[in-house]
Amino acid sequence: MKTIKLFMAVIATLIISGSAFSQGKNLDYTDGSTKLQGYFVKARTKQGKTPGIVIIHQWMGLSQHEKTTADKLGALGYHTLAADIYGEDIHPKNAQEAGEQAGYYKTNYLIYQSRIKAAIDQLIKQGADVDNIAVIGFCFGGSGAIEAARGRLPVKGVVSFHGGLGKDPKRSNTPVKAKVLVLHGADDPYESEEEIKNFQKEMRDGKADWQMIYYANAVHAFTQPEAGNDNSKGAAYSETAAKRSWEHMKLFLNELFAK
Repeated sequence: MKTIKLFMAVIATLIISGSAFSQGKNLDYTDGSTKLQGYFVKARTKQGKTPGIVIIHQWMGLSQHEKTTADKLGALGYHTLAADIYGEDIHPKNAQEAGEQAGYYKTNYLIYQSRIKAAIDQLIKQGADVDNIAVIGFCFGGSGAIEAARGRLPVKGVVSFHGGLGKDPKRSNTPVKAKVLVLHGADDPYESEEEIKNFQKEMRDGKADWQMIYYANAVHAFTQPEAGNDNSKGAAYSETAAKRSWEHMKLFLNELFAK
Protein backbone atom coordinates (compact mmCIF):
# COMPACT_ATOMS: atom_id res chain seq x y z
CA MET A 1 0.00 0.00 0.00
CA LYS A 2 2.81 2.42 0.88
CA THR A 3 4.46 1.66 -2.47
CA ILE A 4 1.25 2.45 -4.36
CA LYS A 5 0.77 5.70 -2.47
CA LEU A 6 4.36 6.72 -3.18
CA PHE A 7 3.95 5.89 -6.87
CA MET A 8 0.77 7.96 -7.11
CA ALA A 9 2.45 10.87 -5.34
CA VAL A 10 5.32 10.82 -7.84
CA ILE A 11 2.90 10.73 -10.78
CA ALA A 12 0.91 13.64 -9.34
CA THR A 13 4.07 15.67 -8.91
CA LEU A 14 5.14 15.02 -12.49
CA ILE A 15 1.73 15.96 -13.84
CA ILE A 16 1.78 19.22 -11.94
CA SER A 17 5.24 20.00 -13.29
CA GLY A 18 4.04 19.28 -16.83
CA SER A 19 6.63 16.58 -17.48
CA ALA A 20 4.88 13.31 -16.79
CA PHE A 21 3.69 12.44 -20.28
CA SER A 22 4.27 13.86 -23.72
CA GLN A 23 1.47 16.21 -24.71
CA GLY A 24 2.44 16.66 -28.35
CA LYS A 25 3.24 14.86 -31.56
CA ASN A 26 6.07 14.55 -34.05
CA LEU A 27 5.58 16.93 -36.94
CA ASP A 28 7.18 16.56 -40.37
CA TYR A 29 7.96 19.70 -42.37
CA THR A 30 10.61 20.97 -44.77
CA ASP A 31 12.99 23.81 -45.45
CA GLY A 32 13.37 23.71 -49.22
CA SER A 33 14.38 20.13 -50.02
CA THR A 34 15.55 19.35 -46.47
CA LYS A 35 13.22 17.10 -44.50
CA LEU A 36 12.80 18.07 -40.86
CA GLN A 37 10.93 16.54 -37.94
CA GLY A 38 9.94 18.67 -34.99
CA TYR A 39 7.70 18.17 -32.00
CA PHE A 40 4.45 20.15 -31.82
CA VAL A 41 2.31 20.82 -28.77
CA LYS A 42 -1.09 22.43 -29.07
CA ALA A 43 -2.00 24.97 -26.40
CA ARG A 44 -4.18 23.40 -23.73
CA THR A 45 -6.13 26.60 -23.20
CA LYS A 46 -7.22 29.02 -25.87
CA GLN A 47 -8.44 32.56 -25.46
CA GLY A 48 -8.83 34.32 -28.77
CA LYS A 49 -5.74 34.18 -30.99
CA THR A 50 -3.10 31.87 -29.58
CA PRO A 51 0.56 32.97 -29.44
CA GLY A 52 3.19 30.57 -30.71
CA ILE A 53 6.69 29.67 -29.56
CA VAL A 54 9.48 28.00 -31.52
CA ILE A 55 12.09 26.17 -29.43
CA ILE A 56 15.56 25.64 -30.90
CA HIS A 57 17.58 22.72 -29.61
CA GLN A 58 21.11 22.54 -28.19
CA TRP A 59 24.02 21.22 -30.24
CA MET A 60 23.20 17.51 -29.82
CA GLY A 61 19.96 18.03 -31.74
CA LEU A 62 16.30 17.82 -30.79
CA SER A 63 16.08 16.00 -27.46
CA GLN A 64 13.71 15.25 -24.61
CA HIS A 65 14.78 18.50 -22.95
CA GLU A 66 13.20 20.59 -25.71
CA LYS A 67 10.15 18.32 -25.92
CA THR A 68 9.51 18.60 -22.20
CA THR A 69 9.88 22.36 -22.47
CA ALA A 70 7.32 22.33 -25.30
CA ASP A 71 4.91 20.35 -23.10
CA LYS A 72 5.25 22.94 -20.34
CA LEU A 73 4.72 25.85 -22.69
CA GLY A 74 1.67 24.14 -24.16
CA ALA A 75 0.27 23.89 -20.64
CA LEU A 76 0.83 27.63 -20.24
CA GLY A 77 -1.35 28.32 -23.28
CA TYR A 78 1.10 28.58 -26.18
CA HIS A 79 1.17 26.61 -29.42
CA THR A 80 4.74 25.34 -29.36
CA LEU A 81 7.06 23.73 -31.91
CA ALA A 82 10.36 22.23 -30.82
CA ALA A 83 12.14 22.72 -34.13
CA ASP A 84 14.59 20.50 -35.99
CA ILE A 85 17.54 22.42 -37.40
CA TYR A 86 19.82 19.60 -38.56
CA GLY A 87 17.40 17.37 -40.50
CA GLU A 88 15.35 14.30 -39.63
CA ASP A 89 18.20 11.83 -40.23
CA ILE A 90 20.99 13.78 -38.54
CA HIS A 91 21.58 12.91 -34.88
CA PRO A 92 25.07 13.69 -33.52
CA LYS A 93 26.52 10.77 -31.58
CA ASN A 94 29.14 12.70 -29.67
CA ALA A 95 30.50 16.16 -28.94
CA GLN A 96 32.74 16.16 -32.03
CA GLU A 97 29.83 15.50 -34.39
CA ALA A 98 27.66 18.00 -32.53
CA GLY A 99 30.39 20.62 -32.80
CA GLU A 100 30.64 20.07 -36.54
CA GLN A 101 26.89 20.47 -37.00
CA ALA A 102 26.58 23.51 -34.77
CA GLY A 103 29.67 25.11 -36.31
CA TYR A 104 28.23 24.73 -39.79
CA TYR A 105 25.08 26.67 -38.93
CA LYS A 106 26.90 29.33 -36.96
CA THR A 107 29.11 29.96 -40.01
CA ASN A 108 26.29 29.64 -42.52
CA TYR A 109 23.94 31.83 -40.55
CA LEU A 110 21.58 32.52 -43.47
CA ILE A 111 20.82 28.80 -43.65
CA TYR A 112 20.33 28.79 -39.88
CA GLN A 113 17.87 31.66 -40.19
CA SER A 114 16.09 29.84 -43.00
CA ARG A 115 15.61 26.73 -40.81
CA ILE A 116 14.17 28.91 -38.05
CA LYS A 117 11.85 30.66 -40.51
CA ALA A 118 10.62 27.25 -41.74
CA ALA A 119 9.72 26.35 -38.15
CA ILE A 120 7.90 29.66 -37.68
CA ASP A 121 5.91 29.08 -40.88
CA GLN A 122 4.99 25.58 -39.76
CA LEU A 123 3.92 26.80 -36.34
CA ILE A 124 1.61 29.34 -37.95
CA LYS A 125 0.14 26.57 -40.12
CA GLN A 126 -0.69 24.74 -36.89
CA GLY A 127 -2.79 27.68 -35.71
CA ALA A 128 -0.42 30.08 -33.96
CA ASP A 129 -1.17 33.78 -34.30
CA VAL A 130 1.05 35.18 -37.04
CA ASP A 131 1.45 38.44 -35.13
CA ASN A 132 2.44 36.81 -31.83
CA ILE A 133 5.43 34.52 -32.30
CA ALA A 134 8.50 34.12 -30.09
CA VAL A 135 11.66 32.04 -30.47
CA ILE A 136 13.55 30.55 -27.54
CA GLY A 137 16.62 28.34 -27.54
CA PHE A 138 19.21 26.54 -25.44
CA CYS A 139 23.01 26.80 -26.01
CA PHE A 140 23.32 26.43 -29.81
CA GLY A 141 19.60 27.17 -29.89
CA GLY A 142 20.13 30.27 -27.81
CA SER A 143 22.45 31.49 -30.56
CA GLY A 144 19.64 30.69 -32.99
CA ALA A 145 17.17 32.79 -31.02
CA ILE A 146 19.56 35.72 -31.37
CA GLU A 147 19.88 34.98 -35.10
CA ALA A 148 16.09 35.21 -35.40
CA ALA A 149 16.34 38.75 -34.07
CA ARG A 150 19.37 39.61 -36.21
CA GLY A 151 17.65 38.28 -39.32
CA ARG A 152 14.51 40.27 -38.54
CA LEU A 153 12.38 37.16 -38.80
CA PRO A 154 8.65 37.67 -38.09
CA VAL A 155 8.87 37.35 -34.31
CA LYS A 156 7.90 39.65 -31.45
CA GLY A 157 10.63 38.48 -29.13
CA VAL A 158 13.44 35.99 -28.53
CA VAL A 159 14.90 34.31 -25.45
CA SER A 160 18.42 32.89 -25.30
CA PHE A 161 19.20 30.41 -22.51
CA HIS A 162 23.00 30.16 -22.10
CA GLY A 163 23.43 30.80 -25.82
CA GLY A 164 26.39 32.02 -27.80
CA LEU A 165 26.26 35.77 -28.38
CA GLY A 166 29.15 36.30 -30.78
CA LYS A 167 28.99 36.80 -34.53
CA ASP A 168 31.42 37.27 -37.39
CA PRO A 169 32.87 40.79 -36.99
CA LYS A 170 32.43 41.27 -40.72
CA ARG A 171 28.68 41.34 -40.17
CA SER A 172 27.40 44.85 -39.55
CA ASN A 173 25.07 45.79 -36.72
CA THR A 174 21.55 46.36 -37.99
CA PRO A 175 18.21 47.47 -36.46
CA VAL A 176 16.70 44.89 -34.09
CA LYS A 177 12.90 44.97 -33.94
CA ALA A 178 12.26 41.90 -31.78
CA LYS A 179 12.51 42.23 -28.02
CA VAL A 180 15.49 40.29 -26.69
CA LEU A 181 16.02 38.46 -23.40
CA VAL A 182 19.40 36.87 -22.70
CA LEU A 183 19.64 34.51 -19.71
CA HIS A 184 23.30 33.97 -18.95
CA GLY A 185 25.46 32.05 -16.49
CA ALA A 186 27.69 34.54 -14.69
CA ASP A 187 30.57 32.03 -14.78
CA ASP A 188 30.04 30.74 -18.33
CA PRO A 189 33.59 30.19 -19.68
CA TYR A 190 32.45 29.91 -23.29
CA GLU A 191 31.45 33.55 -23.67
CA SER A 192 34.31 36.02 -23.56
CA GLU A 193 33.99 39.50 -22.16
CA GLU A 194 34.73 40.80 -25.65
CA GLU A 195 31.83 38.86 -27.16
CA ILE A 196 29.50 40.06 -24.44
CA LYS A 197 30.65 43.65 -24.90
CA ASN A 198 30.20 43.43 -28.68
CA PHE A 199 26.76 41.87 -28.29
CA GLN A 200 25.61 44.63 -25.99
CA LYS A 201 26.93 47.23 -28.43
CA GLU A 202 25.04 45.44 -31.20
CA MET A 203 21.82 45.73 -29.19
CA ARG A 204 22.43 49.41 -28.50
CA ASP A 205 23.34 50.15 -32.13
CA GLY A 206 20.19 48.31 -33.22
CA LYS A 207 17.99 50.35 -30.85
CA ALA A 208 16.77 47.05 -29.42
CA ASP A 209 14.52 46.53 -26.41
CA TRP A 210 16.86 44.08 -24.69
CA GLN A 211 17.62 42.57 -21.30
CA MET A 212 20.52 40.45 -20.07
CA ILE A 213 20.24 38.62 -16.77
CA TYR A 214 23.20 36.95 -15.08
CA TYR A 215 22.89 33.98 -12.69
CA ALA A 216 25.48 33.57 -9.95
CA ASN A 217 27.45 30.31 -9.73
CA ALA A 218 26.04 29.20 -13.09
CA VAL A 219 28.06 28.10 -16.11
CA HIS A 220 27.08 26.94 -19.59
CA ALA A 221 24.05 24.61 -20.02
CA PHE A 222 22.61 25.53 -16.62
CA THR A 223 19.06 24.47 -17.58
CA GLN A 224 20.03 20.93 -18.57
CA PRO A 225 20.18 18.20 -15.88
CA GLU A 226 22.07 15.89 -18.23
CA ALA A 227 25.03 18.30 -18.05
CA GLY A 228 25.83 17.10 -14.52
CA ASN A 229 26.69 19.39 -11.62
CA ASP A 230 30.45 19.95 -11.90
CA ASN A 231 30.95 23.63 -12.71
CA SER A 232 34.66 23.05 -13.30
CA LYS A 233 33.78 21.35 -16.60
CA GLY A 234 32.34 24.63 -17.89
CA ALA A 235 28.89 23.18 -18.54
CA ALA A 236 26.69 22.05 -15.65
CA TYR A 237 23.11 22.09 -14.40
CA SER A 238 22.05 24.63 -11.79
CA GLU A 239 18.64 24.05 -10.26
CA THR A 240 18.51 27.60 -8.95
CA ALA A 241 19.47 29.21 -12.25
CA ALA A 242 17.12 26.91 -14.17
CA LYS A 243 14.15 27.86 -11.99
CA ARG A 244 14.94 31.57 -12.02
CA SER A 245 15.49 31.69 -15.77
CA TRP A 246 12.18 29.90 -16.39
CA GLU A 247 10.35 32.50 -14.31
CA HIS A 248 12.14 35.34 -16.08
CA MET A 249 11.13 33.83 -19.43
CA LYS A 250 7.48 33.60 -18.32
CA LEU A 251 7.46 37.26 -17.28
CA PHE A 252 8.96 38.20 -20.63
CA LEU A 253 6.36 36.20 -22.57
CA ASN A 254 3.50 37.63 -20.51
CA GLU A 255 4.67 41.13 -21.35
CA LEU A 256 5.39 40.24 -24.97
CA PHE A 257 1.93 38.82 -25.64
CA ALA A 258 -0.08 41.15 -23.38
CA LYS A 259 -3.39 42.08 -24.96
